[in-house]
Amino acid sequence: MPSIRVLRPGMLTTVQDLGRWGLQGSGVPVAGPMDAYSHRLANRLVGNDDNAAALEITLIGPELETDSELICAVAGARFALFAGDAPVPMHQAFTVRRGERLRFGPRTAGARATLAIRGGFDVDAPFGSCATSLISQIGPLDGRALSAGDVLRVRFPLRSSRREVMAVPLPLPRGGARLRAIRGPHEAMFQPAAYDALFGSRFIVTTNSNRMGYRLEGPALEHAGAADILSDATPVGSLQVPASGQPILLMADRQTTGGYARIATVISADLPIAGQLAPGDWIEFEPCARSAAIDALKRQRARLEGRAGA
Repeated sequence: MPSIRVLRPGMLTTVQDLGRWGLQGSGVPVAGPMDAYSHRLANRLVGNDDNAAALEITLIGPELETDSELICAVAGARFALFAGDAPVPMHQAFTVRRGERLRFGPRTAGARATLAIRGGFDVDAPFGSCATSLISQIGPLDGRALSAGDVLRVRFPLRSSRREVMAVPLPLPRGGARLRAIRGPHEAMFQPAAYDALFGSRFIVTTNSNRMGYRLEGPALEHAGAADILSDATPVGSLQVPASGQPILLMADRQTTGGYARIATVISADLPIAGQLAPGDWIEFEPCARSAAIDALKRQRARLEGRAGA
């Protein structure tokens, strides 16, 4: 069976599929990619199913060595890429020959990239998923990030040829992004001025941020009473507001439930953009109606399918 060996793991490289859905009510976290759009795109470029296990690479990329010829693709954050000494393209399938090293050079835009290999990685799937939840230590490699010396096996592909992919790569943020959000669900627990501040101010992603959530710094969002609630389910994109008034944007590795009031939820279509933000980047929130959020997600899925005009 083909495999790759990790020579350098980069800053944070994890195995991810699209997540461990359906078990949050039993206390099992979802995890999955921070940018699910680029995860799907990378897999499609090499002929995999969208949910195939791939590598999520954060800020500084790894160096990997293959023992077989492999077809690869990288989507998401823009890196300089090299197979051996030769540069290879982003958002296109390319071949890494046996014994060659795949190396990630400088990053020029975005924060996270997905490396997919044709066939997908053959790794453990606790609770039916290959997603790595770092905070819960659930997933391949006992739920940890890649380390130097790790060897990952690659599945033999089920199909003999790749399909043509016309999808448009995700537009990457440069320094910050405007994210659309739906008010609530705990709208009554906030002063009206809190929404003026939320939708009229700029927030900074602090260095105390990770895959679990982005701690944001900006004007305090004032509660109408206490900040705490009975623990409630935490959808990805939730904006929790603790007593400090400084919001927390919950991301892929979020806890299954939380006890802080939620002022708004970032729409699904904008979550991949949120996943491309890094500490120091800014966020401005824009109010969005539910119908507009659904339309935005449909347009994004159409772009992933390569449908013109989407």
